[in-house]
Amino acid sequence: MCVMDDQTLDAYLDRIGATRTSTLAELHELHYRSVPFENLSIHLGETIELTEDWLVDKLVRRRRGGFCYELNGGFAALLTALGYEVEMLSAKVFNDGAFGPPFDHMALRVGDLLVDVGFGRFTLRPLDLTSRADQHDPMGVFRLVDTPEGDVDVLFDGVVQYRLELRARALEEFRATCWYQQTWPGSPFRKGATCSLPTDDGRVTVAGDKLITTSGGERHEEVLDDAGIVEAHRKYFGIELDRVPGL
Repeated sequence: MCVMDDQTLDAYLDRIGATRTSTLAELHELHYRSVPFENLSIHLGETIELTEDWLVDKLVRRRRGGFCYELNGGFAALLTALGYEVEMLSAKVFNDGAFGPPFDHMALRVGDLLVDVGFGRFTLRPLDLTSRADQHDPMGVFRLVDTPEGDVDVLFDGVVQYRLELRARALEEFRATCWYQQTWPGSPFRKGATCSLPTDDGRVTVAGDKLITTSGGERHEEVLDDAGIVEAHRKYFGIELDRVPGL
């Protein structure tokens, strides 16, 4: 992993509204609130490249978001530049009653903390990897459960989200599955374009042609025309599109 220069580091911190003295918990929350979870590249015909330069360019200079490999890959570069010792971890996402393949998800480890800003609706703050008790977060209640194989299941409000392997990995080890997620016809990321961020009391999402907002537990949907889709991405996520995403 190459070293991020001071100018790029400061630009990244500015992107999320942080400073060099922000704590890890503050960096985690600010990143989660500022950089959207989105799969627009797949629906705009852009090939996702898992290199630090490409990830930082997308998140910082292009002011875009991404899915797990991009968000946690970029965040790992930022934390490393700030002096943290960061490990990338592979996880299998639990969906439809089964776990996905290895490298299905990327999470991060910083000391004894699980750091994850790339799973969509998830924890606002790092989780304690050494605790097996309930961990209360503004987003909900999390719990880590050991498996017989030595992995760790991560539960959110009692529901398994993914199975985490504790062995450190390198960024390039995620490339094959990242390509698979972009190209396999059955990939959930190919089913429709989505872009989402948390709000102070809920969440805002553009999914296909729908604007979905939740506030205080209430959900509202609005169908958008093409101009509305482009405008919603600009208004809610700061993303400037020149066309509507679509395969």
